[in-house]
Amino acid sequence: MNKNLEELLKEQQNIKVIDSSIDYKDYVALDLSATHTDQLDLNLTDAIVFEEFIENHLSNNNAKVAFGGYLETRNLYRRSEVFKNEITDERNIHIGLDLWIKAGTSVLAALDGKIHSFQDNTALGDYGPTIILEHTIENITFYTLYGHLSSESLKGKAVGQIVKKGNLIAFLGAPPINGDYAPHLHFQIIKDLQEKSGDYPGVCSKKEVSFYTNNCTDPNFLLKIE
Repeated sequence: MNKNLEELLKEQQNIKVIDSSIDYKDYVALDLSATHTDQLDLNLTDAIVFEEFIENHLSNNNAKVAFGGYLETRNLYRRSEVFKNEITDERNIHIGLDLWIKAGTSVLAALDGKIHSFQDNTALGDYGPTIILEHTIENITFYTLYGHLSSESLKGKAVGQIVKKGNLIAFLGAPPINGDYAPHLHFQIIKDLQEKSGDYPGVCSKKEVSFYTNNCTDPNFLLKIE
């Protein structure tokens, strides 16, 4: 019987997409759901204040990386028309996994593959510099997206460029280049890119969540962060 993508991802071992020297035991979960952030006296629109909040969370938990956010409903995006305007429904359900750590942290290829596309998505609240890799395992082709990178990360890149698991492909960007967020990596697994290039939605509306849950499987099947 042919395996599905989720089964194949679960079989992969020792995957890191940021600084390989940091053990997963030094990661801590971070809740950025609307129900939680609404209770905090925190200006989510101020990247500097937000970064201080992240750093305090890491310090209080003796951790180096904060992670989470898959299928989390958030209020982080209300400042930007990218996520809500007069035409579209509000997009506030996060369909990737975020890894929060300082700007300049190394970003690594999750698996063997090649560069599918890359671009700087410059709108407020968007990804900023972004790289998408293409992978094939047992005849199943899928994609990994790395968002909120530094501008320098796109230099020297070429479509079709081969990458190996664990290769350095980028560095985390700082605000405002990274979409004006506290520094972090948005990591997403995508089955069908729907003919998009250098970009793919990382946040969806409630109406779309069934489609995107299927098309963008939980990245922790691959990373296995506990």
